[in-house]
Amino acid sequence: MPSMTMLLLLAGILGTAMLVFGAFAGPNAGKQVTRRLDDLRERHSRSTDVAAAAQMKRIFANRQNKGDGFAKRFIPNPALLQLRLSQTGYSWTLAQYLMASAGLALLVTFLLIFKGVPPLYALPFGMLIGVGLPHLVVSKMIKRRVAKFTARFPDAIELMVRGLRSGLPISETIAIVAEELPDPVGTEFRAVADKMRIGRTMDAALQETATRLGTPEFQFYVISLAIQRETGGNLAETLSNLADVLRKRAQMKLKIRAMSSESKASAYIVGALPFIVFGLIWFINGQYMQNFFIDQRLIIAGCIGLVWMAIGAFIMAKMVNFEI
Repeated sequence: MPSMTMLLLLAGILGTAMLVFGAFAGPNAGKQVTRRLDDLRERHSRSTDVAAAAQMKRIFANRQNKGDGFAKRFIPNPALLQLRLSQTGYSWTLAQYLMASAGLALLVTFLLIFKGVPPLYALPFGMLIGVGLPHLVVSKMIKRRVAKFTARFPDAIELMVRGLRSGLPISETIAIVAEELPDPVGTEFRAVADKMRIGRTMDAALQETATRLGTPEFQFYVISLAIQRETGGNLAETLSNLADVLRKRAQMKLKIRAMSSESKASAYIVGALPFIVFGLIWFINGQYMQNFFIDQRLIIAGCIGLVWMAIGAFIMAKMVNFEI
């Protein structure tokens, strides 16, 4: 019987690992090259048949598949999660996210049970990891992509300024930025240019991109274009001043990050030290640390300690968080 239990446990771990790998695995390299060639052909082709085929492909791609429809039954706010997944820059679906979360939760639960943790405590902890870790990963990827976009965005505005001063319209300068700059700036402006080609107004296309990015820098850009369209004036000069303001804003952020780096490092060390010590003692003497899951007094003391640590981490995070 113990050998059968071990086999079932190993099979469960292998299955959850395959689910996680299948959920987060990237696209096939050959298919990705083919897709890029098709996108390039559709972008530069003047044939109406090619344009119609490209439009139909976008329509079918935006349709909801069965996996996403099944995932929406278990996700509280699927629209917000879909927006977050699109902000990462990857074509992840709700079904893939749900599979990764469920696989990770099962994997952690089986590992804890294998280490001797009672199932009553292993299951909630596994569910917490399965829900929280993918959320943190997606948040980290969004933050990294937005920071990369913000760093290259002034270069895009200056490229538009040079195009405007040479006599090009604003729509052509947006297309130039989409072609010349790499991801993520080029990708976002390419989406704006594609929407304008199929009949969307520039204001609507830019506002949709601003809503998806959620950055104040791009919102400043959208507001500047809207004000200039209402009041008139020199658009090139307005965008040049905006690029200068955004560069100074980025410099101020870097100064604040440097000044608060010591406090953040101290907060990370103080917050992680109890968990590191707990993990080390667990691997050295697991039987001793299992009392935290059996003795009610230790359980209550541990919960109170976690609550106080959460309060302290929240206060320290607010102390080093500055709005610019």
